Amino acid sequence: MKILHSCPPFSLAHCSCPAAFLLGELTGHTSVGRLSMESGGGAASTPRTLPYYVAFSQLLGLTVVAMTGAWLGLYRGGIAWESALQFNVHPLCMVIGLVFLQGDALLVYRVFRNEAKRTTKVLHGVLHVFALIIALVGLVAVFDYHKKNGYADLYSLHSWCGILVFVLYFVQWIVGFSFFLFPGASFSLRSRYRPQHVFFGATIFLLSVGTALLGLKEALLFKLGADYSKFEPEGVLANTLGLLLVCFGGVVPYILTRAEWKRPSQAEEQALSMDFKTLTEGDSPSSQ
Repeated sequence: MKILHSCPPFSLAHCSCPAAFLLGELTGHTSVGRLSMESGGGAASTPRTLPYYVAFSQLLGLTVVAMTGAWLGLYRGGIAWESALQFNVHPLCMVIGLVFLQGDALLVYRVFRNEAKRTTKVLHGVLHVFALIIALVGLVAVFDYHKKNGYADLYSLHSWCGILVFVLYFVQWIVGFSFFLFPGASFSLRSRYRPQHVFFGATIFLLSVGTALLGLKEALLFKLGADYSKFEPEGVLANTLGLLLVCFGGVVPYILTRAEWKRPSQAEEQALSMDFKTLTEGDSPSSQ
């Protein structure tokens, strides 16, 4: 099964993978990025070191996905739905959805600095939808595997944390859609909720990484048992994967928390915000 696809050299504009699209946007190699650069002097410049950190995060994320596939292929027999390998669909889907794609969705507002705010919102939401669907496939796979083999469900710390993360992620998406994409929420309500949305987004991402680490250790102990302490090749590979997960889980929040890397407000966005506030609350810009 192919997990990753490669991009031809110097063809970021034609590559559809999220990592290449994010990097292409920062460097102006996508059509959206070129349009932003050519659209006028009002465009905010990209901080000098931001593209390097984003590139590093994508390298880490893609390596995590590739190494997860390598671990499952080399030591767990690969993946398949209608066989004993169905369980392996679970870790792969969770790493792709709740770790890699969720991390990329969080970075959207750092990468797309000059595009229309609504376009950025839609991309942010769509990436989260893809992550949610892939994670749901992973959940169905593990519950179906347990049912077929008569195994107990939801008894481990990993499984409890996993359900908590998935529920929080789903609720976060629903509430975020209701506040920021659905036109019914008022300006003041959006403003009050935005800090909570940002906080819970970062928290759920870190919980996802932590839950993946718990699941990785659980899988190793189940199979290797006492041999885990003998530096078995599978254990070494999985430990390396765990370290890369930690690194990815550290770089993404670092990018998000750098105040100077936040997406700058555009003049037209501020004007639209004032108009929206006037329409939803009856205020006028002059009354503020």
